[in-house]
Amino acid sequence: MSKKPNILLTDDEDTFRTIMAKELTRMGYTVLSCSSGAETIKYLQERDFDVVILDMNMPVMGGIETLKRVKEMEPTTEVIIMTGQGSIENAVQAIKSGAYDYLTKPCRLSELDALLQKALEKRQLTRENAHLRRLIKGIRKTPVLIGHSMAMNTLYKMIDKVAPSDSIILLQGESGTGKEIVAQTIHQCSTRTNRPFVVVNCATLQETLLESELFGHIKGAFTGATESRMGLFEVADGGTLFLDEIGELTVNTQAKLLRVVQSGEVRRVGENRAITVDTRIIAATHKNLAMEVKHGRFREDLYFRLNVITLYLPPLRERREDIPALIDHFLHHFCQNIQKKRILPETLTAMTQYNWPGNVRELENTIERLVILTEGESISVEDLPENIRGISTALPANGVTEGTLSEVEKKHILKVLHEKQWNKTLAAETLGVSLKTLYNKLKVYHIDL
Repeated sequence: MSKKPNILLTDDEDTFRTIMAKELTRMGYTVLSCSSGAETIKYLQERDFDVVILDMNMPVMGGIETLKRVKEMEPTTEVIIMTGQGSIENAVQAIKSGAYDYLTKPCRLSELDALLQKALEKRQLTRENAHLRRLIKGIRKTPVLIGHSMAMNTLYKMIDKVAPSDSIILLQGESGTGKEIVAQTIHQCSTRTNRPFVVVNCATLQETLLESELFGHIKGAFTGATESRMGLFEVADGGTLFLDEIGELTVNTQAKLLRVVQSGEVRRVGENRAITVDTRIIAATHKNLAMEVKHGRFREDLYFRLNVITLYLPPLRERREDIPALIDHFLHHFCQNIQKKRILPETLTAMTQYNWPGNVRELENTIERLVILTEGESISVEDLPENIRGISTALPANGVTEGTLSEVEKKHILKVLHEKQWNKTLAAETLGVSLKTLYNKLKVYHIDL
């Protein structure tokens, strides 16, 4: 963070509060301290704090009550509870009431510092995401990105950073991950939002037609060119041109695109006159362009021009915790004019376990099919396509397993991973093994997350 984080320290023990405030200041924080919950609320009404450190046991207004008041006033301010009388019940109560985390006295300063840094990162990310969502909502209603997984939060943060610039952006990710929606979001959050956003799929047009689409042509330039036509670079002048599946361009078209990128000028097919354009390029591909360059299928100089800022779009299997929200979104969309449908819990479990090789596009198509073909209001496991339905048999619902010791162990690991929403750290803690051991087990049992 560019400025010193503002910390409000509340503790009714004068000696502890004085020492802790001095140490936090030495660690680089701007610290204001007080001795009661009422003072905490008063200070929050006067200024903004990034993190509040609260003592659990204070007279009149206790830590939990103060915590609830803080979160009501400023939901993005993170709160860390501290107490000399630690217990599991107190920790659970604090977390349920909105605390970021819980520490017992005395605590190591390094431990508190690490916790503060994580809390600050969470606050900053939360504010940035809220800002981005407001930008998207305020522009116009269009398809939006859905999900609050760590992978998606990282993507939102990157979008917020790169959108205001005019730099070329390369989107890399598997088919169906939503590259066009990301490109449109970047355009809408940029200074070009009121100018055109133009899409061209480089994989769907033959080379001659693609050149005409991109650069335009003059009358008589080729058979069938009965009139002059503006290219998409000109159409998108002042706005954004989204080149989807750029890895499918022929080497000849790549050379012509490189000239445009270098000079900012286009030449219509059949014409030598150069036309200056101010068009931002966002390119996308499911291919590994570095490997394409290595094998001579993509120009190295164009790759370096495009690879200014690269955003990676995670496949759905790497953000399974977003699947329920995506399902709700698509159900609402496809049920607008027909009977409402709902996904049964066991159906949601099976869909969460499935790897979705076609990513969000496959999930959307599956929901549309289920809405149309399922009779009644509830969508059960039996209504799912066989390839998705078969995944649910890997995890027995009653917890009773049969087979060799390794088979039982594999099924138990899968069960715990599913219960922990595929969070490997939490799963390792539940299994009572180190994270390294869990990774080794995943490798041995060929479990692909």
